[in-house]
Amino acid sequence: MEKFIGKAEVLMEALPYIRRFYGKTFVVKYGGNAMVDEELKTSFAQDVVLLKYVGINPVVVHGGGPQIDQTLEKMGIARQFVRGMRVTDQETMDIVEMVLVGKINKEIVNLINQHGGMAVGLSGKDGSLIQARKMSLTVAADGERPEIIDIGQVGEIVGINPTIINSLDENKFIPVIAPVGVGEHGETYNINADLVAGQVAEALGAEKLILLTDVEGVKDKKGELLSTLKINQARKLIQEGIVGEGMIPKVECCIEALKGGVGKTHIIDGRVKHAVLLEIFTKEGVGTEVVRK
Repeated sequence: MEKFIGKAEVLMEALPYIRRFYGKTFVVKYGGNAMVDEELKTSFAQDVVLLKYVGINPVVVHGGGPQIDQTLEKMGIARQFVRGMRVTDQETMDIVEMVLVGKINKEIVNLINQHGGMAVGLSGKDGSLIQARKMSLTVAADGERPEIIDIGQVGEIVGINPTIINSLDENKFIPVIAPVGVGEHGETYNINADLVAGQVAEALGAEKLILLTDVEGVKDKKGELLSTLKINQARKLIQEGIVGEGMIPKVECCIEALKGGVGKTHIIDGRVKHAVLLEIFTKEGVGTEVVRK
């Protein structure tokens, strides 16, 4: 009997959060090991479905860098990066779109549907969802004049048209978005998934932006996990070099989302089963929440 009572207590702990977030929108950036490990993939799909059933509107934005690398390697196409950005010529862009939109996106949609949800896959081309333009990358070497590097069809976001997402939410569907944007003249652009998630969250006026990672969260100079981080504290950690290179874009993404009106942002450990539920519905959480103040 004690075991059953314990289960009831867990549900009761979640009740205030369910009440608070009913009808709200959460944007979840899905990536890292949570997209590879079969057990974690299943738990993520279950988390998303449960959110929908308790009255929260989840919107999933996914990455796919490792899967793209594997496909390029199989096809004998060399990979090239400049300052962490994938150089994306037309041939590479075709493969990026094929892997992100045609393979990964549909796998996530299918997995969510298998666990009782109604997911619909989108790319930025659908309903002009992600409007983009070519990214200009300037690199300055020591003592030399800045040089503009052409990295191909890598895009930056000009605007988000949330109409199609709102329509799906209203009809009980779960949008799953591949980070491929469309240019003014129909060009296809490869866009960083964290940036897409952040700007989608802003456009939707989301209550939460949740970024899944392969680390515990943001840590202080002693290496201890910070459960809560204010914008000014986050900027200081970046300036002092305590937040490392891999985490900087995620923290900056959270800051921009908060400035754009998102209620709260979270960087969580996607290696933990049911990480999304644990972060949202428990006091302790499984990562770092980044807040305004």
